[in-house]
Amino acid sequence: MATYIDPFLSLGHSTTLKEKYDEIKFVLEKVSYKQHQWIICVDLKMVGFLLGLQGGYTIFSCVYGTAGQEQSTESKKHWPVHSELIPGSFDVLAPPLVKRSKIVFPPLHINLGIVKQFVKTLEKDGDCFKYICMKFSSLTIEKLKAGNFDGPQIRQLMNDADFCNFMNSAELSAWTAFTNVVKFFLGKTKAPNYKELVETLLTSLHQLGANMSIKLLFLHSHLARFPENLGDVSDEQGERFHQDISDM
Repeated sequence: MATYIDPFLSLGHSTTLKEKYDEIKFVLEKVSYKQHQWIICVDLKMVGFLLGLQGGYTIFSCVYGTAGQEQSTESKKHWPVHSELIPGSFDVLAPPLVKRSKIVFPPLHINLGIVKQFVKTLEKDGDCFKYICMKFSSLTIEKLKAGNFDGPQIRQLMNDADFCNFMNSAELSAWTAFTNVVKFFLGKTKAPNYKELVETLLTSLHQLGANMSIKLLFLHSHLARFPENLGDVSDEQGERFHQDISDM
């Protein structure tokens, strides 16, 4: 099971730690990470901190290759690989705090990214988006339009038999492809045809007009770097922690 290391834990200090490179380095030293070398599953912003990458407005936002910011889904599939993360090159600001091989792609945050791209493509006066607004009436219209949902809300949609009745054919194809990827790749079950399922999802999102976000890029260009069983790891504990802090 992957260990989630959250930089907001104060470790006995009276001052809350911030999500900064030096603060995270301090946390890793305090938990003796070099000695234990745990596998880490965290959101992609934290991955950037752990690997010493620039935080925002990056030219090279991928931790494995030279792919950049959000692009069309027609982007090329193969990118030159970062053999090493060297400060001063490809938006690397500081030496990595952990090995890339110790970081597992966060399945929950990839799900969140896919749903965000799906919702962004919906006609805002269409039946599908109106149904989402009705189902999550407590959310602001800004959050709904941006597709900012959490894990439990996504599961509500996936378990809602009526949701598909409000989709057109293109939306239904994309949503069906998404649920198949969640069930048969981003969970405990890795189907023999997982590559075909992922390709179907990317194709259907492209037909809806979705962009290639960094989370979709991992599915598009780095399938080989996913572990055999993503159900063995989870970033949801950290996501729940952030949700609780937000509510407080």
